[in-house]
Amino acid sequence: MGSESAELPELPESARCAESSGTGLLTDHYEFTMVRAALRSGAASRRAVFEMFARQLPGRRRYGVVAGTGRFLHALQAYRFSPADIEYLSRGGVIDEATAAFLGSYRFTGNIWGYGEGDCYFPGSPILVVDGPFAEAVVLETLALSIFNHDCAVASAGSRMVVAAGQRPIIEMGSRRTHEFAAVAAARAAYLAGFAGTSNLQAGLNYGVPTTGTSAHAFTLVHDNERQAFAVQLEALGTGTTLLVDTYDVAEAVRAAVRLAGRELGAVRIDSGDFVEVTQAVRAQLDSLGATRTRIIVTGDLDEFSIARLASCPVDGFGVGTALVTGSGVPTAALVYKLVARAGPGGELSPVAKHSVGKPTIGGRKWAVRALDDQGRATAEVVTTGPPDGDLTERDGRWPRRRELLRPLVTGGEIVGDEPMAAARQRHRHAIGELPPGAVRLSAGDPAIPTIIGPERKRTGEPTTTGR
Repeated sequence: MGSESAELPELPESARCAESSGTGLLTDHYEFTMVRAALRSGAASRRAVFEMFARQLPGRRRYGVVAGTGRFLHALQAYRFSPADIEYLSRGGVIDEATAAFLGSYRFTGNIWGYGEGDCYFPGSPILVVDGPFAEAVVLETLALSIFNHDCAVASAGSRMVVAAGQRPIIEMGSRRTHEFAAVAAARAAYLAGFAGTSNLQAGLNYGVPTTGTSAHAFTLVHDNERQAFAVQLEALGTGTTLLVDTYDVAEAVRAAVRLAGRELGAVRIDSGDFVEVTQAVRAQLDSLGATRTRIIVTGDLDEFSIARLASCPVDGFGVGTALVTGSGVPTAALVYKLVARAGPGGELSPVAKHSVGKPTIGGRKWAVRALDDQGRATAEVVTTGPPDGDLTERDGRWPRRRELLRPLVTGGEIVGDEPMAAARQRHRHAIGELPPGAVRLSAGDPAIPTIIGPERKRTGEPTTTGR
């Protein structure tokens, strides 16, 4: 460990959980190391611009989905340091007196722009732009990345599942397969991406996500027999409930369910077996018993690929857990948060960039538009290092139309971009519909549209297609 390491005092777990009510400590040690040194050099107050972007789409997916904006704005609002936080950091030698004073009065006073939540993004898309004093902006790195990397990964996986399911609803039910708080965030991200609801009650309370749930196999097993379990559930919840029919023999369970509930039984759930074979047999049996409107819900280790394989099967809805909350094998969006510009001696912004092998950046604050053809189909992500002029796309025959992507989220330290979940869900539906047809293929491939990054075209000519 270097000289900047510190032995932090250990507190009882109950005290650690209770004493800090803000989000300031949801960060890395080195954020405060930089602030401490920047306060000494004078760079802490220097205007700086950071951008969050992905160099590539993990898993060679064809698009990513922006999610976590609302959570980030709420976390920013709560980004404060209590006296207990300051004492903890001071005792451990993480901060000195000047840094303690800075953190004790911390308020972000700058400006933040971002892609609308629910929109799609591609390699190099500047999905978050943070402009403010260096010390105020740099400490937001970990907070922003931890929220967006998780939520974008879940939403990107969830969007592919929704596409695979077609018009059939999907319920998020992965709470028991992830961290308890990550489960709440995952339910929100899934709903944003088009899921119909969640099993997680905290997500319902926090974000208004519709909740649903009936019973597990334990409910059947605790009763003397399956018929008794079904009868009790029907009595408690009515005939519109969903009965779990694969605890013992599926065919016998379906027969008992219809006999007890009648033809108005709401749904049966199947959680195991060969879903193609079982769902076809259950549909035929339900129809033969007159329960033609009883739905079939499938759950059990589903992902976008298994959902797609059931496209022609008589399935009316899905429940997805593990694959959804783990990003379907891609648990992070691989987003980074990099300084791209800083104020010079005269106060003007100057581009800065690093030249690390394999991890270079392009200096300069970015603007972004989605270029569209005359049918409204996306053809390119155009990212410029200067404000795009009014006829950026109109002057090019390939791009007769365009859509501005960055919107104000924070202005002068005040949150201005918070919005209801319904707006993000609607934006996502529009963004998916805007992409070329190949974008929704589940196979690995190149991004659905190219990202063209370069200087503002009016002054410097054509930008080039490149990475960041």
